[in-house]
Amino acid sequence: MTTARPVALVTGASSGIGKEAALGLVKAGFDVVGTSRDTSRVTPLDGVTFLDLDVASDDSATAVVKQVIEKFGRIDVLVNNAGVGSIGAAEESSVAQAQAVFDINVFGVLRMVREVLPHMRAQERGRIINLSSVQGFIPAPYMAVYGASKHAIEGYTQSLDHEVREYGIRALVVEPAYTRTGFEANSTQPDLPLEVYAQQRQTFGRMMTAAVEDGDDPAVVAKVIVAAATNPKPKLRYTAGTLAGRASVLRRFAPSGIFDSQIRKMNQLAG
Repeated sequence: MTTARPVALVTGASSGIGKEAALGLVKAGFDVVGTSRDTSRVTPLDGVTFLDLDVASDDSATAVVKQVIEKFGRIDVLVNNAGVGSIGAAEESSVAQAQAVFDINVFGVLRMVREVLPHMRAQERGRIINLSSVQGFIPAPYMAVYGASKHAIEGYTQSLDHEVREYGIRALVVEPAYTRTGFEANSTQPDLPLEVYAQQRQTFGRMMTAAVEDGDDPAVVAKVIVAAATNPKPKLRYTAGTLAGRASVLRRFAPSGIFDSQIRKMNQLAG
């Protein structure tokens, strides 16, 4: 079967940003396939076909893309939204824990990109939209592993975009700030907690809870994802929300000393 409508594949679409992005793409005229690790627990969404996907599995990524191609005959947009948070000082996370975060946030993206690119190249068009974060371009104290994973996505996407443009494909990043999702509750906690960091980690946790509660609605980010998917002349980077926009301006134009002090102030760090 081949549909005349564009097809979007959205990972991590059962809730939060992914859910709103899937619904937004349906409204924009896409046939949408959403993924979740366990679709038996997913509330159905009008216009969205759900498939089971574990982005940490090569076989699962291969199987999902094959199913989409068999059902629709095409993939025009891939939204790599599935991810996991990680909270704690850098010294408090084991290498194994960091590898587990990277296996989802970074290698999960690589797996999906590798699977969809042959189809996009064959049809000579496509958009790959990778969810980054403001912590992909600014420091992330007490989220160093998570921040490193998003910095990796920024670098990977920039390079990928240059490689695939000649085939009619663009690779883009969307950079939200704090968003009202289950991010904090679903974030991994340090597996090697140290007393020396305990007080500051707790301070950071309270700050994070308040920031998420006051953060952007996921629909704000979803609107930006739809724009990235549909703009005739897309940008490499799309910040999502007012705070993300301010952080981007600060990073680009503030003197290094001022930028450094603002990061420490924002994260309630002494000195």
